[in-house]
Amino acid sequence: MALTLKDLKRTRATLPPRLLFYGPPGMGKTSLAASFPDPVFLQIEDGTPSDLEISSFGKLDTFGQVLEGLAALYTEDHQYGTVVVDSLDKLQPLVWASVCESHKWDSIEAPGYGKGYVEADYLWQDFIAGLNALRKDRGMAVVCIAHSDIERFDDPTAASYSRHQPRLHKRANAMILDEMDAVLFINREATIKTEDQGFNKKRVHAEGGSTVFMYTEGRPAYVAKNRYGMPPKLTYHKAKGFEAIAPYLPGNSGVTEEKAA
Repeated sequence: MALTLKDLKRTRATLPPRLLFYGPPGMGKTSLAASFPDPVFLQIEDGTPSDLEISSFGKLDTFGQVLEGLAALYTEDHQYGTVVVDSLDKLQPLVWASVCESHKWDSIEAPGYGKGYVEADYLWQDFIAGLNALRKDRGMAVVCIAHSDIERFDDPTAASYSRHQPRLHKRANAMILDEMDAVLFINREATIKTEDQGFNKKRVHAEGGSTVFMYTEGRPAYVAKNRYGMPPKLTYHKAKGFEAIAPYLPGNSGVTEEKAA
C-alpha cells in the first residue's frame, strides 16, 4: 500500500545510545565506560585499571570470538544493560587477520590497490550489525572505546591541518563514525606558554591542566559529534562520567551544572 500524508507521525529518539569515546592513553576511557549501567566488556585490549572490577568474556583474541560474544549477549538470558567494546583499534588487527585467513593473504596489503581494506568492510558491517541488534532487540546501550591519532586533514575549503581522530583505517573510521549517535573526544586542555630566553630567542611549550574534558562537537583540532544537544564540552570526573552524560541521553531527564550554565 502506498504511503500517504495520513501515515506521518511525530517521533523522537527512544533507543539506547551508541557512543564512541576516544582520546590519548590515560584519560579514563575504560573507567568512563564502566560507569554506564550494568556494563559487560568485550575485552580485546590487555589490561584493566587496577581500581575496576568488570564483567567480561576475558581477552578475545580473534574476530570470531568477538562475534561469539555478541551472539551470546543476544541469545542468552542476562541483565546487562551496556555492551562495551575495548577497544576498536585493537579490534582492527583481528578484522584484518580474519580477512587474510579467509583469502589466504600474507597481509591486508597483499591484494594491492586497497582491496584488502574493502574486503574488511564486510566484517566491520557484521560487527556493527551485531551491536545494533543488541541495541534494538535487547535494549542495550553501546559504548565503544578507541585511542586517538593525529592525522593530516585536507580540507577542500581551507589549508590542510592536523586533527585528533580515532586510530582506525579511514574506511573503518568512516563506517564507525557514521553509525555512532555520539563521538566524544576525551583529553586535557592544554595552554601554550611562551618564554623569553634572551638574545631574541623564545621557547614555546604546552602546559596541561589536571581537568579532563569530554568534547562533544567537532572542531578543526578533533573529530566529535552528538545527536543529543550536549554542550560543546563536559567536565569528566572519574567514576562520574555517566552522571555528566546521562541527562542528555534518551529516556533520561535532569539538568547538569554545565547544562544549566
